[in-house]
Amino acid sequence: MAYNILIVDDSPTMRTILVKTLGMAEIEIGELFEAGNGREALDVMESEWVDIVFADINMPVMNGIEMVNIMADTGQIKTTPVVVISTEGSKTRLQGLMDKGVKGFLRKPISPELFKSVVDKVLSEKIA
Repeated sequence: MAYNILIVDDSPTMRTILVKTLGMAEIEIGELFEAGNGREALDVMESEWVDIVFADINMPVMNGIEMVNIMADTGQIKTTPVVVISTEGSKTRLQGLMDKGVKGFLRKPISPELFKSVVDKVLSEKIA
């Protein structure tokens, strides 16, 4: 099954790296969307079906925490799982995100194997 994936990161270079890592992980991708901040990501999700979101925390305009808060407030996080990808590892901040409904956390840089295992785990939970 092919998945529609949204990558949210303010760095075009990091988005490119994540796209390549997804490819190396042999994840079947239907459509791949990119956004430079949380606001752009919410706009994408309003017009496109997204199976899973990979989002950075620290971004301009709207950061990943603000995006997750809006998704939680609207109930969207229940149908569109979010996995945070960041260099930040504050346990308090991560727990707050998990409490809002975030399904996982990956620390940059990410191996293809780890990417695949998280996608498989999160999306199998979504289907179940």
